[in-house]
Amino acid sequence: MSGPTAPSPEPAAAPAPRLTVRRLVLLSIPAILIGVLSALTLRVLEEIADRLEDVLWTSIPGSLGIDPDSGWWIFAVLTATGVAVGMVVWLVPGHAGPDSATTELAATPIPLSALPGLAVVLILSLAGGVSLGPENPIIAVNVSLAVALVARIARAVPAPLVGALAISATIGALFGTPVAAALVFTGMVGGFELGGSLWDKLFLPLVAAGAGSVTTFVLGGGFGAAAPFAPYGTPQPLDLLRGALIACAAAAFALVGVYLFPLVHRAFHALRHPLLFTVAGGIVLGALGAIGGPLTLFKGLDQSAELLADPGDHPPAQLVLILLVKLAALVVAASAGFRGGRIFPAVFLGVAAGLLGSALVPGMSPSLAVACGVLGVVIAIARDGWVALFVAVAMVDDITVLPMLCIIVLPAWLAVTWARPMLITPEDLARERSPAALPWERRSAGHGTSATRD
Repeated sequence: MSGPTAPSPEPAAAPAPRLTVRRLVLLSIPAILIGVLSALTLRVLEEIADRLEDVLWTSIPGSLGIDPDSGWWIFAVLTATGVAVGMVVWLVPGHAGPDSATTELAATPIPLSALPGLAVVLILSLAGGVSLGPENPIIAVNVSLAVALVARIARAVPAPLVGALAISATIGALFGTPVAAALVFTGMVGGFELGGSLWDKLFLPLVAAGAGSVTTFVLGGGFGAAAPFAPYGTPQPLDLLRGALIACAAAAFALVGVYLFPLVHRAFHALRHPLLFTVAGGIVLGALGAIGGPLTLFKGLDQSAELLADPGDHPPAQLVLILLVKLAALVVAASAGFRGGRIFPAVFLGVAAGLLGSALVPGMSPSLAVACGVLGVVIAIARDGWVALFVAVAMVDDITVLPMLCIIVLPAWLAVTWARPMLITPEDLARERSPAALPWERRSAGHGTSATRD
């Protein structure tokens, strides 16, 4: 008598890929929608900030016969920006969301009531010359709006996936290409319950980022500055050493700011009231701007293009001053309650570091030097090798530097991987808190939240 027949393998696994493809096709519709809306939100806020910037730095000083590049005007505008931002953070419902010093690009949804204040603070910071980019606040805005919108019209789409699509879409809109978002998301797609290969998992973020980047270009945006350098061309073995030297030196310089960051944050937040520490930050930023000049203001993208337009106009001594002032301005702005991201100012620092390296290292290609400078600073501040590689190539608009950067990134990454990130952690916040709350921090009767979230 024969034994029991072994069960044949079930063919249930075969339909899974088809199910995955069906889901991808259906989810592509909200992905495209999220991409377009995320880019529109970014563009609207940047357009409003540009209009206000023109008023603050062109119309008002022009009507008064004032030089907008004068030190005292820079000091006055940044101080006033600190006052305005502090008032919003203190008084507007939601207190402009969480302190950007405590957040990364992968934002989680925040209450919708906090979004108007966050948008106003972002606009004020961009227009007023604060040394922060729009990335952290605009990602938080887009994630929160997308999750709230999709929850009302398509409840079957998981909220974490919606948030991930909004992040990807906004990154695509910020950098003008879906490639940056795809690279960033290679380390985040493990949590997507889509099954299939890595490409299957990246498909929806790539669709959202593509829709965001196309919308950005249609609206006249984009990222990158065409450098006036000849293409790097054929790789030279000695340039590996030169490039690694520049990248590691740039990273080491940026790490000075990274390590000062929690100390400066603690110093400003010892004032406890958001109006006090934000006004103090505005005063310090104004003084730094008066010293460094207009090039050291704002998020840094246009200023990077200005540096690259004529590198010979900036001798090494001036580049050193620009680097010191801009790094100090970035640390202060990120510490003093302003809302903004740290990648765009890091790109400017990298451009300045690369130009300095090109001037000091004999025989170094300017295109490769600038790319290595950007690579080193961004990898130290953003702690993301993909973003660092992408923006390094984008800023010099020279794909021939990429093979060299793929090798040079190794010593740069090893130089920063042991260091702390440029982020205020819960442990840092715990050290800042004192046992006794000040009057404006106490919960008043009948209210469930304190006066400030910083």
